[in-house]
Amino acid sequence: MSERLVVIGFGPVASSLVEGLLPAVRSKELELTVLGAEKRAAYNRVLLAEVAIGAAEPGHLGMADEPRLRAAGVDLRLGTAATGVDRARRVVHTSGGPVPYDRLVFATGARPVIPSLAGLNFDPHADTELPAGVLALRTLNDALALQAVLRGDGRVLVLGGGILGLEAALAMASAGYRPVLVHHGPAPLGRVVDADGGTLLIRQLEAAGVHVLSGVRATGVQKQDGRFHALATETHGLIHADALLVSTGVRPRTELAQGCGLAVGHGIQVTAQLAADSSGRLFAVGDCAQVAGQRPAGLLAPGWAQAAWLADYLLANPAPHPAASAPDASALPGPQIQASGILMLKGQGLELTAAGTVQAGLFEDPAQQVTVYADPAAGRYLKIVARDRVPTGFLALGLPRTGAELALGFERGTPLPVDPSLLLRLDAPFEDAQAPAAGADDQLCRCSGATYGQVARAVDAGCSTVEEVGENCRAGTGCGGCKERIEELLRIPARV
Repeated sequence: MSERLVVIGFGPVASSLVEGLLPAVRSKELELTVLGAEKRAAYNRVLLAEVAIGAAEPGHLGMADEPRLRAAGVDLRLGTAATGVDRARRVVHTSGGPVPYDRLVFATGARPVIPSLAGLNFDPHADTELPAGVLALRTLNDALALQAVLRGDGRVLVLGGGILGLEAALAMASAGYRPVLVHHGPAPLGRVVDADGGTLLIRQLEAAGVHVLSGVRATGVQKQDGRFHALATETHGLIHADALLVSTGVRPRTELAQGCGLAVGHGIQVTAQLAADSSGRLFAVGDCAQVAGQRPAGLLAPGWAQAAWLADYLLANPAPHPAASAPDASALPGPQIQASGILMLKGQGLELTAAGTVQAGLFEDPAQQVTVYADPAAGRYLKIVARDRVPTGFLALGLPRTGAELALGFERGTPLPVDPSLLLRLDAPFEDAQAPAAGADDQLCRCSGATYGQVARAVDAGCSTVEEVGENCRAGTGCGGCKERIEELLRIPARV
């Protein structure tokens, strides 16, 4: 008899898992049921801001070919939410009735964190029903609602000073809108910038068209005719706008796993082999999974690596017999994930690259080397914190080549030059300084994890456009920030 496998969730990671399982579905070895709460098949959430400003069409975000999957035999149930899991009877309860399984994969992803403001029905364990005009930009419907506000010349507040809030605000500014970024700290990206870097970052955001309100203590939302009208604050009174974009982080969806007795922490706790318990029947991947104690990365590359590994494992290892114990998979090497702690922000003349922490003072620790360069008039700032000349954190503003070189060195653990100021020559305006070439194993696309070598091989194989390279190795299929580098590789003459 064929095995019954159920996947809860149908985002980009689940879509990748399904693709890996298709051979067994086509051969009838596997009965695959996929439960997607949204009525749309998997799509690229990274580009939702592009849809909101009209720079991308909703149809271009698709990451799954629904008709092809159905034709292959996948039981794809869109608009069907899982409501509970009965591990004893091996049944998933859904809004459309019970679904039996032999093995089950949680790919439930993460939900936006909604702050506990008066006027919002805050619930950390469920999708909050938001008032009209309050958006989280987590779904395509959110993007289309934001697009309607922008096209009506509406004023948009972005609540949150993290990377996602800044990217959304910069996207709106790039299309000529004037978003207002509201956050509680002294500067956006407070965990990665120091005081001076934060001051320059605010100046550059303002120059890019993003109005920044810092030190705001929000208390609630005010509605008019059932729709968002203003953000109530202790510090700035009422801040009026036509929409509030909430960008205050995400939280893994773990309630289904917790409800059936699985261990959860910062996600569904799974082993290095992605197993959620010892039965050999339950697994978790992507933004909902806390793998071997590590918090979910919130990036596509680790999720795709997990999906590829799990697909191979499930195909090679059938579900255990009901009367037999699960095979011991603990000796198997888990998915190999190249984690990156690099943060990059680019848009409207703003170039920021950072990693680690740069909060250390110049004379705080004699064992640390702290290098600072500042040219506020030119919009340039560099701070490097190192130990034994190996960077433990850096911040580069307005220095793209220096930032790129430091990012490579940070990931490799490469010591700094004896005189770190030599790095600044990479961005010298009147010199043809060239950053050292990236190696084949260095990461080019931070969304997919694709390396320079993989892109080069795709080009050698005949790919001639960014889209073709993306189909070959997934580079450029995330946020799009690496497309310029892919285009540079495409312009290099083919090797004979």
